[in-house]
Amino acid sequence: MQKIAAFFFLFLFSCSCVMAQPVRVAVAANAQYVLQQLKADFNKKTGISVEIISGPSGKLAAQIKNGAPYDIFLSADMNFVQIVDNAGMTLMKPRVYATGSLIVCSATGADLKNWKKIAVQKGAGKIAIANPKVAPYGKAAEEAFNHFGLYKAIHPQLVFGESISQVNTYVLNKVVAIGFTTESLAYEITANADFKWLRIDPSAYTPIKQGAVLLKHAKSSNYNSNKRFYDYLFSPAAKAIFKKYGYGV
Repeated sequence: MQKIAAFFFLFLFSCSCVMAQPVRVAVAANAQYVLQQLKADFNKKTGISVEIISGPSGKLAAQIKNGAPYDIFLSADMNFVQIVDNAGMTLMKPRVYATGSLIVCSATGADLKNWKKIAVQKGAGKIAIANPKVAPYGKAAEEAFNHFGLYKAIHPQLVFGESISQVNTYVLNKVVAIGFTTESLAYEITANADFKWLRIDPSAYTPIKQGAVLLKHAKSSNYNSNKRFYDYLFSPAAKAIFKKYGYGV
């Protein structure tokens, strides 16, 4: 009888542990702040916890292919979620959850209306972009430089951040004169009279279609919760939050 009781207790304990597991979301660095807002809204509505793991899209994709136990992957473009899908790591085809907007910004009070002239001036200071190989916003910045015929002149001044988060840190700490990052940064920071920003003409770079996919690991942990959060990302409530932080939906 004692053995049966012990077995029953262990069964209940293991079930409660599974139920307590949070939804594990690997998210591109550009969207980590807005994901915090989505996480709070989702938890308020459902009581389900969400854990956010942030980094460059390319690195997160590599981690997933190497077996990282993530349930959902939110990339800053469709390319990296497609790579994961092609590797057979997903439960369904990737979907666009938002479109991003590239901005040029500065915390030094610079007048960015003439950013192209400022960027190529001698002594203008360093310019930060994310690593184009792993960060889609860095790739977009590189495309914009080429579009405007500035890349050759700007290249010696470039500082490459591992992710968009590092670029934001460089900008806000005035390590660089200007930086190219996600528009959401403009809505994240507290009031700062010296922080200026300007949208880059969207025709200067490939549209930043940010992709989401439900990963196979979601089925081995707490599938119902994982699927609920994935579906929530495309809900009117989530779209309103994305829009509030500068994303197209």
